[in-house]
Amino acid sequence: MTQNEIIIVASGVLALLYGLIAGFQVMGSSTGNKKMREIAAAIQEGASAYLNRQYTTIAAVGIIVAIGLGLLLGTQVAIGFVIGAVLSGIAGYIGMNISVRANIRTADAAQRSLGEALSVAFKSGAITGMLVVGLGLLGVAVYYFILNFMGFDQRHVLEALVALGFGASLISIFARLGGGIFTKGADVGADLVGKVEGDLAEDDPRNPACIADNVGDNVGDCAGMAADLFETYAVTIVATMLIAASAFAANFVPQMMELPLLISGLCIVGSVIGTFFVRLGPTNNIMGALYKGFVVSAVVSGALIYWVIRSKIGMSADIEMADGATIDGMDLFYCALTGLGVTGLLIWITEYYTSTEYRPVRVIAKASETGHGTNVIQGLAISMEATALPAIVICGGIYIAFSAAGLYGISLAATTMLALAGMVVALDAYGPVTDNAGGIAEMADLPKEVRKTTDALDAVGNTTKAVTKGYAIGSAGLAALVLFAAYTEELKHYFPDMDIEFPLEDPFVIIGLIVGGMLPYLFSALSMTAVGRAASSIVIEVRRQFKEIKGIMTGKTKPEYGRAVDLLTKAAIKEMIVPSLLPVLAPAVLFVVVWGLSGDMSSAFQSVGAMLLGTIITGIFVAVSMTAGGGAWDNAKKYIEDGNFGGKGSEAHKASVTGDTVGDPYKDTAGPAVNPLIKIANIAAILMVAIIAKLVTG
Repeated sequence: MTQNEIIIVASGVLALLYGLIAGFQVMGSSTGNKKMREIAAAIQEGASAYLNRQYTTIAAVGIIVAIGLGLLLGTQVAIGFVIGAVLSGIAGYIGMNISVRANIRTADAAQRSLGEALSVAFKSGAITGMLVVGLGLLGVAVYYFILNFMGFDQRHVLEALVALGFGASLISIFARLGGGIFTKGADVGADLVGKVEGDLAEDDPRNPACIADNVGDNVGDCAGMAADLFETYAVTIVATMLIAASAFAANFVPQMMELPLLISGLCIVGSVIGTFFVRLGPTNNIMGALYKGFVVSAVVSGALIYWVIRSKIGMSADIEMADGATIDGMDLFYCALTGLGVTGLLIWITEYYTSTEYRPVRVIAKASETGHGTNVIQGLAISMEATALPAIVICGGIYIAFSAAGLYGISLAATTMLALAGMVVALDAYGPVTDNAGGIAEMADLPKEVRKTTDALDAVGNTTKAVTKGYAIGSAGLAALVLFAAYTEELKHYFPDMDIEFPLEDPFVIIGLIVGGMLPYLFSALSMTAVGRAASSIVIEVRRQFKEIKGIMTGKTKPEYGRAVDLLTKAAIKEMIVPSLLPVLAPAVLFVVVWGLSGDMSSAFQSVGAMLLGTIITGIFVAVSMTAGGGAWDNAKKYIEDGNFGGKGSEAHKASVTGDTVGDPYKDTAGPAVNPLIKIANIAAILMVAIIAKLVTG
């Protein structure tokens, strides 16, 4: 192995070792009393039952896709697809299993101190984060090294790596959407009947949907986010390598293809170092402790990136592009810094729009005083306003990176953004653990001081979940642009005689733009409708139990928690299929339709390319609007529950529950699921080009 290969593999192994050691530390913590263990066991059972059924369904689809890819593009492509799908599934599954075991340990630790509870919750999140980046880097890098060692030519290697990204994407969209339908069906159903009709508190054990709600936090926010960012991480690295293969002169291609792998590996080192700085200071500022770890990760990663570019390439060394232009190492470093800067700005902007400390959340809470309608109106306004600053930041990042190193510069900025995914997923996966810890404390009748501690952790968790979604969307947007560039490069390679451009006077380009712009809206509509149907089934079930099971409201009889979990599991699995297949099939369907109408294959490729652009543009805005707006609605409710504008039980509180009910599927189902939508459409289009070339040329 070369020195670069050793650094890359060792970094991936470091991430897995960190996860293993932190896992032993978390599992070694106390699990509290018998009642706490019974509640935690019910959550574990529900989460495992859901994921087992979900992955069984996905496996059936995956086997068919793998066989098709193998027959059309070769065994190495099918193997790549399986590697991506399996590793994505493993990252989500193990992360979820740690999460549902850390919740009870966090609740127990909260009986002793805030600092100890924070340590358990964050470590459990960091396990998931390091699994995502460790498995992602090792999956791409090791398969790349093996294929090169076996003597495959560069084109076959790239096809196999694209298929690896496609496998990860397929798992991601199913996990994101299915988990989102489950969690928000439970949350909305629990709120509408438990809070509004039954006047019950959050996580009241008399609410039959409360266990399902806690299960949903794990399968949606933990397993779903892990699969989502694993996919974005792997896909971005692959797309950057794909662009490097065509953007540079032949003698620079191997070095530039390895650079994203090196950057990803060194950022793992930076993230591991950053985890040791997540500690409470004298003011017990939880968010400050988490951000301290993130800032250290970013600074150390930036320094390591500078070192690797300086030592392996040279800051002033001329690097020849395929078009004859030259860039130097400093240009590459500027691109990496751009990725770090965009990450920080997106996290800050999302916090501004979703934290109770700032104007957006407070104006929604204020609007709740005058009713349900004004709450919804103000929330919608904030959700649309929240798209402006992220769009400007992304545009600025694209301009700076492109000016420095062209399309490869944009891809390198996106790679650096995703290289921090270990720490970002840690911040996100921390959220469901603290949310569950509060639920366990409530249902196990622990002292109020314990619930106060878990509430403080959970309040920060709501913000971290929101800001990481903003990061995921921004990184997905840049990754999708990189994938679009890869699509155009694939067309040039496979069909060099075609003049593929995207003139706006071409009707088929306009058709592609409109169809692509429509996809995120149609996908979101299907997702929201699925949540509505799932929530309706839970509302009916909770009402039935309140009516038919005597003694629930007095606490003498336990609700039938398992029935609610089973209902949602069946609903989520059923509802996720059609929306998830939409971006997979859309490129091929549009290609066939336009080719049939025009009789010109180049027009069909142009229309598909325009569709990808339309999906990226509207997808970014739909996703940001939904996640930021939903987070603002959620925290407006919590701001009122903290005693503002009348507090719990007031008319303002009831209006805020309605807003939160609208915002729940926005921020946790439809919005986040748009991330894999825009990437999987691009990857499917890239694979489609290779498949059509194979069929046409034989």
